This record gives sequence, structure tokens and C-alpha cells, in this order.
Amino acid sequence: MAEATQTVTETPAMKGVIPYLSVVGASDAAAFYKTAFGAEEYMRMPSEDGRLLHCHLIINEGSLMLSDAFPEHGYGHQPSHSFTMQLVVPDLDRWWTRAVEAGAHVVTEPQVMFWGDRYGSLKDAWGVHWAINEPAKPA
Repeated sequence: MAEATQTVTETPAMKGVIPYLSVVGASDAAAFYKTAFGAEEYMRMPSEDGRLLHCHLIINEGSLMLSDAFPEHGYGHQPSHSFTMQLVVPDLDRWWTRAVEAGAHVVTEPQVMFWGDRYGSLKDAWGVHWAINEPAKPA
């Protein structure tokens, strides 16, 4: 196995539900998440063939883990279709602009939703759905 790397020095919080994505092209996805969502890389474990065995990112103070699909070991790629990665931020416009400029595809333009928050949704090149939510300001 190739050597693991670590760039964020502080150990991230490891509690709550931590999403773990299996994609084709995890290294490229990690690079995209850094550009689009300001992800910081905590750990990377490459395999000998260049795929990622494991990558731990921090986005908006939460952990996201990802790896390449390894069909030869029973972990084939299954496209995203029934979940959304939700970012709750105080400044939707900044997060939205950065993600769209990085290449995220717009699904729902930001707008005030029936529950009062501003909300928009995106899809990345790996088929992962993302939503950005800005809570309504107290009246």
C-alpha cells in the first residue's frame, strides 16, 4: 500500500453520522470538494494502483469520507440516487457561487422555501446530490 498522508493537523470530531461515499475517481472528487466546498483534507490512503482506499475530508466542520469503488473486492460503484449531502451555512450565496464556479450542476436555484430558509440544490460530476441551506434570520 502507498503511504498515507495527512494535511489537517487537528483531529476532527468523530461523532454523529459521518457520510462515506464510494465513487469512481475519488482523488478527483476530493480535489473538487476542496475547490467547491472548501474541504480540508485530514487523511488520504492511496492504493498501489492509484485509487484511494480512504480519504477523510472536513467540510463546514463536519467529516466526509470517501474512497474509490473496488468491484474486485465486492465494493462496486452504486450511483447516488437516494440521499443528499446537506450543508447548513449562514451565507448561502458564497457557498453556492464557489460550488457552481467549481463545476457543480444546478438542480434547484437558491430561493426562499416554504419552511422559510433559503435553499438550493446541486449535483456534482460523481452523481452526488448536494443541498445548501441558509436558515431564516429571526424576525
